[in-house]
This record gives sequence, structure tokens and C-alpha cells, in this order.
Amino acid sequence: ITCSLEGKSEPSCATEDPFLSSKQGLFVTLKENGMLRGCIGTLTGVKPIAQATAEMARAAAFEDPRFRPLRKNELDSIRIEISVLSPLRKLGDTNEVQVGKHGLYIRQGYRSGLLLPQVPVEFGWDREAFLTQTCRKAGLPDNAWKNGAEVYTFTASVFGE
Repeated sequence: ITCSLEGKSEPSCATEDPFLSSKQGLFVTLKENGMLRGCIGTLTGVKPIAQATAEMARAAAFEDPRFRPLRKNELDSIRIEISVLSPLRKLGDTNEVQVGKHGLYIRQGYRSGLLLPQVPVEFGWDREAFLTQTCRKAGLPDNAWKNGAEVYTFTASVFGE
């Protein structure tokens, strides 16, 4: 993010660390004064974690369509959170969803939405509110999780500043 703001080329993400070299889905969330400022990620690991983290951080800062691009004078107030995802697991019973443990990915037709495990905790949602809000994020009816939408869970290792 800093390199992009300063017009410098991005540093190398080369590493021999086995974890950082592994390929897993991940999301980078930016918060400014505790409020969401950007969040971009990928469900599946197509690049090593080190490289994907750098790319998703840049995208969260400058390409999240919900927010204007980050400016240099905002950088000091930004906190970065990284969520490394487990593989998706399709649910047969939504009663298996555990708020605070699971993230949700819901899809139906061409629409899909994802909320990370920490989101319902931050908003104080119960299981039903979490499922409903994930449907809303996907642009689906609130009750799509009861009416044919595919529901997947995942866990995440979350860390940040």
C-alpha cells in the first residue's frame, strides 16, 4: 500500500517460509478508526499467501468499489487485518453454523456473497441474522438460505495490527 501511494515498485514477496508459500484463500480488511475502509480477497488459493496478501492489500486500499481509493494522509489511521481461509465446506443443515467460528459463503444462480467469521461478532448477530445478512450481501432475498441457495462455511485464521 505504501509503495503504491509513493509511486514505488512493489517489494518482492519471495519467501521460503512454508506457510507463506502455501496457497489458501484470504481476505485483507482495512479499517479506519474502527470502521470498514476496504476489504478484498479470494476464496481459493491461487497464489502463495505472501504474494496474495500483498495484492489483496493493494486492492482493498485502491480497488474496493464501495470506497474511494485510499489517500496518503489516511495511511496512519489504517489498521490491516488478514484472514486466511480454510477450504469451503457445503452445509446440509444451517443449524451447524457457529457464530464467531464460521464464515459464510452463499450463492444462488449468478449471485453470491461472503461474510468473514468476525463480522457477525462485530455486529452482535445471531445465526439467523448472519445468514440473512450474507444473503443481502449477495443481493438475494433475505430468506434465500432457506429456499435453495447453496450455503458454505469456512473458518479463518485472523491476524493484524
